[in-house]
Parts: sequence; structure tokens; C-alpha cells
Amino acid sequence: MPVQIQVLSVTQLNKYVKFLLEGDDALRFVCVTGELSNFKNHSSGHWYFTLKDAGAAVPAVMFRDANRRLPFLPQDGMRILLRGRVSLYERDGKYQLYVDDMQPDGLGALWLAFEQRKERLAAEGLFDEARKRPLPQIPRRVGIVTSGTGAAVQDVLRILGRRFPAAEAVLCPVAVQGTGAAEQIAAAIALLNAREAADVLIVGRGGGSLEDLWAFNEEVAVRAVAESRIPVISAVGHETDTTLCDFAADLRASTPSAAAELAVPEQTELAALARALGEGLLQSMENNLAERRNALQRLQERRVLRSPEELIHAPRQRLDAAALRLWNGAGARVQTERNRLALLAGRLEALSPLGVLARGYALAKRGGAALTRAAMLAPGERLELLFQDGAATVQVEEIQMKL
Repeated sequence: MPVQIQVLSVTQLNKYVKFLLEGDDALRFVCVTGELSNFKNHSSGHWYFTLKDAGAAVPAVMFRDANRRLPFLPQDGMRILLRGRVSLYERDGKYQLYVDDMQPDGLGALWLAFEQRKERLAAEGLFDEARKRPLPQIPRRVGIVTSGTGAAVQDVLRILGRRFPAAEAVLCPVAVQGTGAAEQIAAAIALLNAREAADVLIVGRGGGSLEDLWAFNEEVAVRAVAESRIPVISAVGHETDTTLCDFAADLRASTPSAAAELAVPEQTELAALARALGEGLLQSMENNLAERRNALQRLQERRVLRSPEELIHAPRQRLDAAALRLWNGAGARVQTERNRLALLAGRLEALSPLGVLARGYALAKRGGAALTRAAMLAPGERLELLFQDGAATVQVEEIQMKL
């Protein structure tokens, strides 16, 4: 009997193969390990990659709803362990892995996420030492961001009260693990900064597993610590625990109790320091006073202060000498000028018409004008003759000219 052959379309064939693959219970839940390559983070949020080993390769896809739960980002060359199912992508006719979960092979997912986030934030400069600020030496208020019911807050309050009761403790209670804890921590830090409610912050919690401490590795909390204007002491877990908040903080404390020790000074040490400063100040004042007393004593022993009148002896003598020189110089100058005046007066007297008249001469004038030649006269004219002691009016009788 001849075998009946059914002719299928490509679509029908691929649907049938897909049905067979998805109907196989062994392929509905598979765990596969291999090396990741050709990783692509699509704009849709889906991840496409290839899983391979030394002998073969298989394409794989992890949809956004599944991969958003992963704390790390896969990278080419990473060895991973996948959990998912096998099916066929009908359009291309190729089978592939549909991944529901992914874990680093040999390295925990949280630890890998920690290292990746640490490397990225460090590249941004969030952990640079240059950003870190010193703590205030004597804070008035200490802000505490931690659980309000845990043992850590009680340890911090007890130590603050013992070491420096003058400082006010400002507690901002938050969840320190679980969903939303990182956001609460960041919000508390922002609130204390906005209200300028503290001079230094202690941010932390008691010890626990990496999962328990994970809120202090979340980016929102780490950035809040780094961006705080108030200096931050990170105190998460025990001495061996390390979180990203430790790297972002201005100072890391091994425990919350150690953070309280670092946040405030010891009041007895302050008292001892104050006494030492007071004693030093008193000694400095005494030394300064003694030095000034000695300087005053040296001044009192100076001859000029024992006999102040000696200060004016020499200036007085110089003044007397200067006055004498001035007097002598002025007298000589007056006599010189007097002699010069007499000489000039003699010269003036010799040139004066009155001097000529005194020697027996007379001055003839007509109408106020002096007559100097006989030719200027006419017989019968009346003239005025001026003498030393008076004047006379005369009439010209005769004129005699020189030949």
C-alpha cells in the first residue's frame, strides 16, 4: 500500500516543529551553562545573545519582564547559568532558548552587580578622595539614618550620650533592608540636608548577609551619600562588611558603634584639652607680662628717663645758638642796608635841583616851565626865580648873549 505524503508549507512545518519542542517535558524547563557572546541590549529592553561552548552555540533571548529583575548586566565572555525553555522562532525557523533567569556561573549575581556598579560609579568620580570632607571637631547635632528599632540605633545613642552629651542626636528612622529601603535612606539624607538639621550624619545598620545589606549598595542611596552637603560617616554591618555607601561616604566606620565614637569627641578629653589650653594661655600671659615688666624696668633705668630735663638741654642750646646767629646776621644786614641807603641818598641829593639851589643858584621859570637859555627870554617879561628858601618875581630889563 503506497504511503500517503502530506505536503506542508514552511509555516506549517515550523509550527509543527515548535509544537514538538514545546510538547517535550524535558525541554520545558532546562538549565544550560556556557559562555555568553554577541550580547545585545535592544531598545525594547529585550536581551539577545548567543550561548556557546567549545563545540556548539545556541541563540537565546531574555525578555524585558524577566531581565529587569536581574541586579547585574551581562557582558560578552561571561560564563553564565541559564534557566528557561526551548522553542522555535517560527519566522526564521531556528530554535532558541527563552531565558527566565540567569546567574553568573561561579560568582553570585549580587556580588557581580556590586563589582559592576562599583566600577561604574568610581569612573564617575563618586568615590574620589578629593571629594571627601573632614568631620566637624565639635558637632552640635548628629543626624542618624538607620532603623528606629534595631540594636544599632541604641548603641549609637548610648555612645553619643556617654562621650559627648552636649551634642543633640537627630534620628531619622528608615527601613534598612527590603523593597524601598534604599529610597527611604536617600530621602532621609536629603531631608536632613534640606533642613540643615545636623553637622554630621551617621548612615548605616547592623550586620547581615550581602542581601540584607543590599540597600546600601543601591545607586539611589550611594548617590545620596555622595551628594550630601553634610559630612557622612558610613557604618554598615560589621568590620568585614563593605558596601558602596562606604566608598561614597566621607568616612567609613567598621560598625555603627565605631561611627558614634568617630562622630563626637570624648568630653573628658575635651575637658583635659581645655585645661591644657587654659594653662598654656595663662603661662603665655605670664611670660608676656614678665617680658613687658622687664622692658619697662630697662626703660626706667635709662638716664634720660631718670632726668627728663636732660632731654631739652641740648635742643635749648641749639636754639640759643641759632637765635644768636639770627640776631647777629640780622644786625649786620640792617647796617649794610643802612649804609647802602645813605650812599643812594647822597647820590640822589647830588642830582636834586634843591641841592644846586643850596649852593647859591636860582631857577628861572615862566608859566611853570624852567628856562635854561637866555635866548628863551624877551625884554619886559616877568619871570619867577626859585631859591633854596623861597621865590621872587622879576622883570627882564636887558638880555646879554654870549658871543
